[in-house]
Amino acid sequence: MPNIKPVSELRNYGDILRDVAVGQPVFLTKNGHGRYAIMDMEEYHQYEKLLAMQKLMEELEKGRRSGEERGCFTLEEIEKELEIE
Repeated sequence: MPNIKPVSELRNYGDILRDVAVGQPVFLTKNGHGRYAIMDMEEYHQYEKLLAMQKLMEELEKGRRSGEERGCFTLEEIEKELEIE
């Protein structure tokens, strides 16, 4: 079950930080709506890795679609294009 607290409880931030653990972020609300999430640094690093992997997969998909739409180049064509005269 999510740990949800009003942002006003930050006055007792020590209590809130004790509740934060890997896989158990604390969600803070402001005026009854979700506003912030406090998570463990280990979990945050995993989140960053996940975002980077997602971005990489999106770029790879763009490349795949581009290859389908515009055609692919052979290794020889690429090498010839990169030659400096």
